[in-house]
Amino acid sequence: MRLRDVEPGDAGAYVRMRCDPVMMAELGGPLPVEGIADKVRRDVLAAAADRSWIKMIVPDGAAPGEVAGSVTLWPNEEGGEVVSEIGWMVLPEFQGHGVGKAAVRAVLDLAARDGRWGPVHAHPATTNGPSNGICRTLGFRLLGEREVDFAGRLLRVNHWVFDPLDRPGAAAE
Repeated sequence: MRLRDVEPGDAGAYVRMRCDPVMMAELGGPLPVEGIADKVRRDVLAAAADRSWIKMIVPDGAAPGEVAGSVTLWPNEEGGEVVSEIGWMVLPEFQGHGVGKAAVRAVLDLAARDGRWGPVHAHPATTNGPSNGICRTLGFRLLGEREVDFAGRLLRVNHWVFDPLDRPGAAAE
């Protein structure tokens, strides 16, 4: 598995991830297809400007343009302050193979080497067992449950935090 920045040609993958009722079941339901092209355009610009890390997960042996999902690290305002937040999506045919966990781990390792992100927050739905499992196994600390706004939808989530610099060997990298 490798990670690459989002590209304009990733619109089809975005539609599969964000407009599918099954993929979006934990995030309040599918988003409208009409907004996806603009979302991809904004994400490409944010990644190119290094404001956010928007990484497409490319599985080993993938055909050109094939992706398994995405993992994103971005600054987000929370309670009047800017915090770092991470989120990920893995397409159904790649779920259950450790691809999501490997991609999240890789981005956290990059964040540790980069040093600017500080503690990283994750907010998987309370009912999203696989994503909460990724947080648990990668060493995130559960702060509790809360409600967050996602695309104008109020979601009940677990609030996890991980400090990439607070792990053995991080300072030496």
